Amino acid sequence: MATASVSTSASVTAKPKRRWGATVAGVVILGVMLFPLYWMINTALQPESGLLDVSPVPHSLDLSGFTSALSEQGGHLLTSLAVALGAVVICLAIAAPAAYGLAQFRLRAGRAIVFGTLITQMVPGIVIANALYSAYVDLGLVNSYFGLMLADASLGIPFAIVLMRSFMVAIPKEVIEAAEVDGAGKLRTFVRVVLPMSRNSLITAGLFSFLYAWSDFMFALTLNTTDDVKPVTLGIYQYIGAHVGDWGSVMAASVLSAIPAAVLLVLAQKYIAAGITGGSVK
Repeated sequence: MATASVSTSASVTAKPKRRWGATVAGVVILGVMLFPLYWMINTALQPESGLLDVSPVPHSLDLSGFTSALSEQGGHLLTSLAVALGAVVICLAIAAPAAYGLAQFRLRAGRAIVFGTLITQMVPGIVIANALYSAYVDLGLVNSYFGLMLADASLGIPFAIVLMRSFMVAIPKEVIEAAEVDGAGKLRTFVRVVLPMSRNSLITAGLFSFLYAWSDFMFALTLNTTDDVKPVTLGIYQYIGAHVGDWGSVMAASVLSAIPAAVLLVLAQKYIAAGITGGSVK
């Protein structure tokens, strides 16, 4: 009995130590991952300092870098927002019906189509951009908002199809059959029944599509030859030169460009968790 009590107390003592060790490791990893973000904000608050003279902690809050960034990159931020939202609409309009068809209709080549969809994400972006440029020249889509929206939507469509298909497969067929018995056609069943039940996967797919389009640089650089359509990624790239001296404004523009994505991730985190795991258990 004494031996058992000693071993029990030793195991109880070991568990808090392991928990503390895991907590410390997690904090260290989080600190390493967030340090670039901290240094970016820190540099943005010291616009008068050179890149090598930035203090580890800002002595005063100087927001002139943000003022300069807004005046020079504000229009590019709005362009990125418009392009990203348009890409989300195009992505979901294509991916949702495709995912529903692959999930509910018994297609002979269904698995091959899903596998081919995954393979498309392995193609280097520069290869797709070069191929699109020649096609865009013929179609007159170079230097256009719709052309960039369409190109950015292609980044999220494969992921959205695979994600929503795995969710829609888990929808009970009895629900769809009940809607059809009530007189709803295929399209009405899809709009009124399937889409509301797939809300979490729709939000998750839309968010990732937004992030793909928001952070796109390859298509923005390749498919635009003028300043008519310039997203913030391209604006920051052209902002940085070999002899740039205003690193505070550069970092301030980077911070501003990160805010929309961060806000969306915080607001939609519960939908993301449900959307990613929703199709894992049927």
